[in-house]
Amino acid sequence: MELETFKITVVPLREKLLAYTLRLAEGRIDVEDVVQDVFLKLWSMREKLDDYQSVEALAFKVTKNKVLDELKRCRTDSLENIQPSALNLHNMESPEKIAEQHDTTVHIKRLIEALPSLQQTIIRMKDIEGYELSEIAEITGTQAEAVRVNLSRARKKIREQLIQLHNIIRI
Repeated sequence: MELETFKITVVPLREKLLAYTLRLAEGRIDVEDVVQDVFLKLWSMREKLDDYQSVEALAFKVTKNKVLDELKRCRTDSLENIQPSALNLHNMESPEKIAEQHDTTVHIKRLIEALPSLQQTIIRMKDIEGYELSEIAEITGTQAEAVRVNLSRARKKIREQLIQLHNIIRI
């Protein structure tokens, strides 16, 4: 795709992509940066754009993926800042209990990181960031029922692995 064709085909999508990004990200990331990155990505693949039926559909897909990547990066940053009290563990003040809470927090972080990507995103958005299922469904582009199922599976897997870990520690 030549520069003039790119200007005619892609550049007019800017306002739509900004609105779409704003709706997906709800102000949690810089929409201008995301759309700029999308344009750079599309420009870098300009030779292949003619192969696509709809450059607009591709632009929206690239935008959605970029938003999810940015949100995931933000969630990962916030996951590193989780405090044991955020996990609703009992607030017991003995050094042993504090150390146990810290260890449990570390284990939960590792277990979340070991989940499949979609389950990681969903459990972080729901249990750490506090999003509603409908919001998560819209951001991830999945059905609300799929979000509920993935959240349930992620929680179950973490619960089972924590129980297994605690049983090993007691032995």
